[in-house]
Amino acid sequence: MKGVFIFCGILIAVYTAYKIYRYQTLDDGLDKKLRNGAVILDVRTEKEYHTGHISGSLNISLGTIRERYTELDPNTTYITVCSHGLRSVKAEKILKEKGFKKVYNGGAWTDLRHSLKLN
Repeated sequence: MKGVFIFCGILIAVYTAYKIYRYQTLDDGLDKKLRNGAVILDVRTEKEYHTGHISGSLNISLGTIRERYTELDPNTTYITVCSHGLRSVKAEKILKEKGFKKVYNGGAWTDLRHSLKLN
């Protein structure tokens, strides 16, 4: 019984952390950055991208970003997205390692799309 309570506590903590992260990401002004010309960089695979994406987003998969980053303008602001937010964090880190200064993690593309519709 104690194990069930611990498991439920962990689930609640993870869910709460996710919700805080999601709102904090948008509080960082991603919607304003988009209005000012930021480009959404979807780092999912082509197949995933074609099943649904944010209109106007650019698709370069995480698996090819180390080779294809030269296709991106280092002076442009990019907001990375993926299916759950893990690959977008990795893509953000890779681009920053390559000298990009204006890269932000947008998390899951569906969450960002939904949040932008609310604004």
